[in-house]
Amino acid sequence: MHHPTPGNQVPRHSHGTGITRRELIQVGYSGLLGMSLANLLAAQASAKAAGTARAGRAKSVLLIFQTGAPSHLETFDLKPAAPEEIRGTFQPIATKAPGVEISEHLPGLAARADKLAIIRSMTHGFPSHEHATHMMLTGIDKMPPGSTHMASRSDWPCYASGLDYVRPRSDGIPNGVMLPTYLNNGYGFSGQSAGVLGPKFDPWHVRRDPNEANFKVEELTLPPGLTAEGLADRRSLLGEFDRQRSVVEGLAQAGAFGDNQGKAFELLSAGKVKQAFDLEREDPRTRDRYGRHMFGQSLLLARRLIEAGVPIIQANMGHMNNWDTHVDNCGQLKNRLLPPFDQGVSALLDDLTVRGLLDETLIVMVGEFGRTPRIGQSSVNDPAQKTGRDHWAGVFSAAFAGAGVVGGQVIGKSDKIGAYPASRGYYPSDLGATIYSALGIDPESEVQDVLHRPLQLSRGQVIAPLYSAAAV
Repeated sequence: MHHPTPGNQVPRHSHGTGITRRELIQVGYSGLLGMSLANLLAAQASAKAAGTARAGRAKSVLLIFQTGAPSHLETFDLKPAAPEEIRGTFQPIATKAPGVEISEHLPGLAARADKLAIIRSMTHGFPSHEHATHMMLTGIDKMPPGSTHMASRSDWPCYASGLDYVRPRSDGIPNGVMLPTYLNNGYGFSGQSAGVLGPKFDPWHVRRDPNEANFKVEELTLPPGLTAEGLADRRSLLGEFDRQRSVVEGLAQAGAFGDNQGKAFELLSAGKVKQAFDLEREDPRTRDRYGRHMFGQSLLLARRLIEAGVPIIQANMGHMNNWDTHVDNCGQLKNRLLPPFDQGVSALLDDLTVRGLLDETLIVMVGEFGRTPRIGQSSVNDPAQKTGRDHWAGVFSAAFAGAGVVGGQVIGKSDKIGAYPASRGYYPSDLGATIYSALGIDPESEVQDVLHRPLQLSRGQVIAPLYSAAAV
């Protein structure tokens, strides 16, 4: 079995026809059964077309990003038969999906597993937070030329930016919102902007915790002397600015407008987007169900943005590297991370279902990679990490729901210790192709960077089993 190799490029062993070495071997065997290479290619094309057609039904995509990378071995891919240093201390529990087991510390998701499709064979070859975040948030398997671990205009565009380029809008509603934090380590993580497409296509970043008592987005508050009441569209908003030019010019000279305020003015023209950020409008009982914590209130805000018509929302589950459990892996997951995550996502699934929104919203839950198969396995031989799990990109899990995804199934599998895929591996590019296709965007769409060089938006393949009850 081939294991993904570290480095910039994750090899697929694909050939000129676009099929893999495994599939070529399959042709050799299946030729005895009357299946030629042409038959296989035709079947692949048919499956791709069917999968794309089924996928393109989402009005919104919510990417629930577990920054820092959760352990797959304590969440969606437990190994109860493995030695303790591999299986850890958690037990698997039965779920509402027959034959599917997940962590005992995800009881809410276990009760809703009939809505979930769990992939256990996600993989790539780059166990570095910054690089892997770039790959997962943009859908690439190879780092773009000139990109580094720090955000720059050499980065590949995030999903919201790709959508904004291919399908721009002029109604004041942004194509993408990221919340509640900007991932940075003294420098911004790559993959959170439009990168090579230029700042025109950057998503909207919200950098405040929605669980704060006085939560509000400062950029959505006009300075004194300006009003946005009664402004139905961008044209009337600009007209209002013209009528109040002296106020605007005076404030501009005083430096009252931040970098994001120009974009905020567009958001103000869409009143329902501005209202979405006013969580005080929400029933307190609903807020309680989501949980009065960053995870829960971020997911509630995401639901309100979905209702407002925002097509891509990324909800980071905490500040940078929040799930990076080098120390006390099981304790942190049990006490700090999984309970609020389970509560918030469970409430979200229920809320979207009741409101009739789940069928048109694709939910994706994933981190940038997984964790080491063995507890205490440290790449830097740090004794303090004997209770933790280190970075691991060989295999990890992701969970999907909504927008045509067939729930109650597991797709792919890892080997007996959760180190590498034991079936087909799915890559960041495949995640990207799936997200774009869900919104009706051809993943192979051509975009141009700021130097007018043509680029293909995605080189992945839609994860077709998500849309068929065919567990692998």
